[in-house]
Amino acid sequence: MDINLSFERPHEGPESGPVTVGWFLSKDKGAVLFDAPERIIFRQTNKTHAKSASRCPAVIQMESRYFMVKCPFDIHVGFQRDKDGKGQLVNRAGAASPIRGNKLGEVLTLVNEAEWRYPDRPTIQLVLPYCLIADEMVYMTQLGTFAHYRPDPLPGTIFGGRFPINVWPRPIMWAFEWHEPQKDIILRRGEPLFYLQFEAAGPDRPVQLVEAEKTPELEAYLEKISGVVNYVSQTFSLFKAAEAVRPKRLVTPKVRP
Repeated sequence: MDINLSFERPHEGPESGPVTVGWFLSKDKGAVLFDAPERIIFRQTNKTHAKSASRCPAVIQMESRYFMVKCPFDIHVGFQRDKDGKGQLVNRAGAASPIRGNKLGEVLTLVNEAEWRYPDRPTIQLVLPYCLIADEMVYMTQLGTFAHYRPDPLPGTIFGGRFPINVWPRPIMWAFEWHEPQKDIILRRGEPLFYLQFEAAGPDRPVQLVEAEKTPELEAYLEKISGVVNYVSQTFSLFKAAEAVRPKRLVTPKVRP
């Protein structure tokens, strides 16, 4: 299948037609664990009736604009405090856990208690390698999986976020605020972990998500903006500086043999 690598429509201008958003993994280690983001489409639903929700243009429009990222791990953890009152995560799965005990801490961490928004709500972070990029102004919003039903609801809410991926590409993580720390958190591999929504200049423009190459120019740009959150409090203040060193093109669709 031919892949069109042109992102501009000479007769209509660069900000017309589909919005192209690229995704890639910041690290190749364990890459087979991480599925590509998928558009939210409920295909196996009733479409026989003319008034079925599956045929409603508003529902179809909404679903087409969200993409989901699936959970790459099976995790079952609890929260407790040690004899000194320090919070810690407990691997409830024990020996039955698919993740080795010494590796769990590499992907799931308990945020320093001083950084919690509320003193009784622990915050945890699941480290992920997903990065999203664009070559025009595109804001990405990360939010919870409101369209998917869980028979055992998570005991809290995810931390959402919104930022421009055309100037601030960075690995996104799953951050969770634990409203009921007495209840365990159970994550299952393959289940929706969070949604992504993309906003460009035109609200009516569809989004085209493609896997992107990690070109030398892209990797060099990522190196220039990586880790700055450890040194400044308001990273959004660095957007202009980042844009000044940004290469002209970030998105190069990957061509698979």
